[in-house]
Amino acid sequence: MSEFTAKKEEIIAVPGEETASVSMEESSADSSSSSKQDVRPARGRRGAPQRGRGGTRRTPRGGRDGARSEFDQKLIGIRRVARVMAGGRRFNFSVAMVLGDKKGRVGVGLGKASDTALAIEKAMRDAKRNMLTLELTKSNSIKHDVEAKYCASVVAIRPSSGSGLVAGSSVRAVLELGGVTDVTAKLLSRSKNAINNARAAVEALRKISKRPTASTNK
Repeated sequence: MSEFTAKKEEIIAVPGEETASVSMEESSADSSSSSKQDVRPARGRRGAPQRGRGGTRRTPRGGRDGARSEFDQKLIGIRRVARVMAGGRRFNFSVAMVLGDKKGRVGVGLGKASDTALAIEKAMRDAKRNMLTLELTKSNSIKHDVEAKYCASVVAIRPSSGSGLVAGSSVRAVLELGGVTDVTAKLLSRSKNAINNARAAVEALRKISKRPTASTNK
């Protein structure tokens, strides 16, 4: 019996202090529990890491990507089209968009896809591909009269100092996102197609662009 108790307990003697009897099993259990507590990381409310004065944010202010596009956009037409196939109808979306920075750059794009978001993305890429850089005056007006035709749409744009932007339909969206002011635009045709009217306005502005490219008249 004495041998068993001798193995179970040890006598720790420290000179100048009282002796203490320590159980080996209890000391091992205490050491294991303390090690587990040390390994566990400190956590704040709702399980999120604590953030003090020197903490950093996960995402910067201004959105998930933290960057904002330099162009403003405006939808001028969205429609759903159906194609009759052998297995039934297949629906797609067609989106027309005007893209510009209001500083002399503007473009019109068209995108088609089975999803609306994908069609908008394609229209944005098409508008960037067909972007024009305009030569404007100091008052953001045009130097002379311009006129163009696209399909059945005919648009005339004339400078008019002090009148602001006088235009309607999708032509106004093209001029507004292009940063053009003090002009008067007029539709010389009876076409009510917003996409064709916008493309006619772009063809008219192409005549005062810095780098005129091949026209897309039809």
